[in-house]
Amino acid sequence: MDILEFTCTGIENGGKFPIEHTGRGRDVSPEFIFSNLSPQAKTLAIALEDLSHPIKDFTHWLIWNIPAAGRVEGGIPAGRRVPGSGGACQGIGYGFHRYAGPRPPKGKTHIYRFTVYALDCEIRTGAHSLKRTFLKKAEGHILQKGSITAKFE
Repeated sequence: MDILEFTCTGIENGGKFPIEHTGRGRDVSPEFIFSNLSPQAKTLAIALEDLSHPIKDFTHWLIWNIPAAGRVEGGIPAGRRVPGSGGACQGIGYGFHRYAGPRPPKGKTHIYRFTVYALDCEIRTGAHSLKRTFLKKAEGHILQKGSITAKFE
């Protein structure tokens, strides 16, 4: 599996989350820009996890079946299906069918990870799916995967 290289507008790998992408700000998803997306990619999926949460790799956000393109716009609206995103589906996480950015307890710093998957197909699973269900269905279809981490207090 190849590494998918991407930037996340306003978030540097190893840096800090800007307030607008957190539960203490506007709580909007950032924009993703890909530099080496495989031409065989049909769809993209994005997961946001809290690596510092007592529940291992606690999922904040999960979206899949985003049409593969060089860019995913920020500010993805809430909903099981995302109109205008080719029928992308948002599953179950801290954000039920929506982006839910970092919001650790006051005074605590948590580390968060965005993981982006480039897939060779659409994943057929219901909107009530968890990350583990998505990953099981995606097995054998992931062409590329990349991640960045950032912290927030």
